[in-house]
Amino acid sequence: MCLIETYLQMAQIDAHIKQPNGSIETILDLSNDDEKSRKEIQTISDRIEQQNLNDNNDVENCCNKTTTTESSSNESFVQLFKMFAKFGDCKSTGETITLSNSDKWFKQAKIIDPSNRTITTTDTGIYFKQVSKTKKTLNFKEFNLFLEKLATVKKIDLTELKNKLQQSGPPATNKTTTAVTSGAIGRLTDHTKYTGSHKQRFDESGKGRGKAGRVDVTPNTGYVSGFKSTT
Repeated sequence: MCLIETYLQMAQIDAHIKQPNGSIETILDLSNDDEKSRKEIQTISDRIEQQNLNDNNDVENCCNKTTTTESSSNESFVQLFKMFAKFGDCKSTGETITLSNSDKWFKQAKIIDPSNRTITTTDTGIYFKQVSKTKKTLNFKEFNLFLEKLATVKKIDLTELKNKLQQSGPPATNKTTTAVTSGAIGRLTDHTKYTGSHKQRFDESGKGRGKAGRVDVTPNTGYVSGFKSTT
């Protein structure tokens, strides 16, 4: 078979393989002239089938990856809910959350923010109570219903609201009291400047010596004053 006929035959095969009912057997019937042509056709069909198989695997892997990401995202949101539900309450199991802890979560996520009063603690209190009714806490399903009500009334995208809560991270205490060490307070708390008996109340590192720094402790050895041993 000449080269031109081989190219024409390959073009015919490519056109036929794109048909819905194309199969290897049908393709092979297009050319039965010689064994060499059959082998070439078989090689082409195998390559096309392998490519189709790879494409299907890529689509399946992409779908699986998307499902895994969504599942992981939802799991992360549930974990954060439990963390904020237990925050400050050692007896809480994390199954339900109070209004104060919910507001803590909203503030950390910058949803409740003095610079942007789209949502306030008044809003959260109203719609939290609408869902909780006579209860003081919400479980995870009820908390999602609370978010839906809040987003609908305040005209906020629910997905964006949840994303902000999820990106806030675990509960943190960022308003801790720091010791003042400047000015008059610094001078009054500097143990190296103490004099007299007050100087004896601290060791070199500034740590208090306790009772040993306030009273003179006499060793209780059992000997009286002026005793002289005869041994």
